[in-house]
Amino acid sequence: MLEKNSKIYVAGHRGLVGSAIWNNLKARGYHNLVGRTHSELDLTDQVAVRRFFDEERPDAVVLAAAFVGGIMANSLYRADFIMQNMKMQCNVISEAYANGVKKLLFLGSTCIYPKNAPQPMKEDALLTSPLEYTNEEYAIAKIAGLKMCESYNLQYGTNYIAVMPTNLYGPNDNFHLENSHVMPAMMRKVYLAKLIHDGNWEAIRRDLDIRPVEGIDGAAVEADILTILEKYGIYNNKVVLWGTGTPLREFLWSEDMADASVHVLLNVNFSDIIGIEKYSSVHFGANTDGAVDRNHSSGRGGAIPALGEIRNCHINVGTGKELTIRQLSELIVKAVGFTGTVEFDSSKPDGTMRKLIDVSKLHSLGWTHKVEIEDGVQRLFDWYKESLGNN
Repeated sequence: MLEKNSKIYVAGHRGLVGSAIWNNLKARGYHNLVGRTHSELDLTDQVAVRRFFDEERPDAVVLAAAFVGGIMANSLYRADFIMQNMKMQCNVISEAYANGVKKLLFLGSTCIYPKNAPQPMKEDALLTSPLEYTNEEYAIAKIAGLKMCESYNLQYGTNYIAVMPTNLYGPNDNFHLENSHVMPAMMRKVYLAKLIHDGNWEAIRRDLDIRPVEGIDGAAVEADILTILEKYGIYNNKVVLWGTGTPLREFLWSEDMADASVHVLLNVNFSDIIGIEKYSSVHFGANTDGAVDRNHSSGRGGAIPALGEIRNCHINVGTGKELTIRQLSELIVKAVGFTGTVEFDSSKPDGTMRKLIDVSKLHSLGWTHKVEIEDGVQRLFDWYKESLGNN
């Protein structure tokens, strides 16, 4: 258990999940937190990361930083998605080990699972068949990250845990129409269609000033604003969404994800996951003075014969519940107070039809979600309005 004065480095502390983890730790009384923005510390720079760890020497690390994007970005910047994420992970994990970090939590994504994995997806579905092509590079990087944690634990006796969240939403979400995920994009579209119908151009311009669409902000003329919004399926009291509305999706409130992450960080050890009670660095290459020997693992080569092969030590984090995209749109319509129509353009792709994860391992480790989707959608819309100054 980490002491309340333990120094905890949260990489990605300004992001959707990282900021929620930061706030969760503070609420629990952990105030010795360290964070760096990208401009302050480039995690792809090995020398800079080494210097940071040498100076700060954190007791624990939460690796929530990542190079992320939607389906279009994943397709266009394939080299960036694998290289940037691999660099960040390698730099942070290797320096955490070199500096004796006691506990590390690595955040991945359920996109690690095969495209046609059996539903709901258990942890042992990993690497059983091909990945979804459009996000293959990002998935491979995240698989490498969880394997790094697993392998360091087996070779060096470290205590690095990897968690794989489902689709997340919540405060600080990305509402930019060009690259946001399904829920915030849908919510903003419905809200703007309502504002157009209400003739509330002050609110429309304020929205576009904060989050311009393809360079169009609140200063543009009405005709140009309407034209760009129509490109994204936003009309007067009508919204057109891609696909049939039948795909099923699972969503987790970001603050629930943060709570699960902190629960794992504080209460779950590698020994709990692999089911061996006396797992420690003594069994895995520790010197007689207790320091970790980097060069060997007591001749085990990362294997424990009595347990056989050890793999899939990561933890799924989600609700274990799903709803259709159409049902999601109905919840958003209700939250926004939209009286218009929502249409689905079946000529556009649906994407993967189902992506539900099995969360039985997480439940067995003592955590279950608190925020149900109906409440979460309303909370997200309330946050979005506040971000625009519309209370």
